[in-house]
Amino acid sequence: MQTTLLNGADPVAATRPYSADVRHDAPALGDLVERCIFCAIAAGRAPALVVREWPDALAVRPRSGGVNSGHVFVLPRVHVEDAGTDPEVTVVVMRRAAELMAEHGAANLITSKGTEATQSVFHLHVHIVPRAEGDGLPLPWTPQHAARATARNGATA
Repeated sequence: MQTTLLNGADPVAATRPYSADVRHDAPALGDLVERCIFCAIAAGRAPALVVREWPDALAVRPRSGGVNSGHVFVLPRVHVEDAGTDPEVTVVVMRRAAELMAEHGAANLITSKGTEATQSVFHLHVHIVPRAEGDGLPLPWTPQHAARATARNGATA
């Protein structure tokens, strides 16, 4: 499934500051924008490849390109640290993520809460990673991950 960009835009040309005409609702906006890259993206003060936008959330391509060509993350326009901080905002983000997930035959929906769970940006976001059989992307609880770990350790299964 190909990711649809705003107005059918070219992915390279679509890398731009987020639309400044949509107001970011976070309190103390200036301070948050300075400290939080996702608040800066939502406020239109940092560049991002915006794939989809709603009044309450954005879908953005990871700067690194992600783990595959359809990888996006959904973040709320308001600053919420993680999925456990404000259930109402988490519901909004999950609803928007579900809209995008419906466009894929198979996908992973991933979020983290806390450094120990690999959260590196402390602004709620969920990753949508489209999947295909044999795509070679192992997750820790899958046989593919075990096979890769075994191969790296030089052992045989």
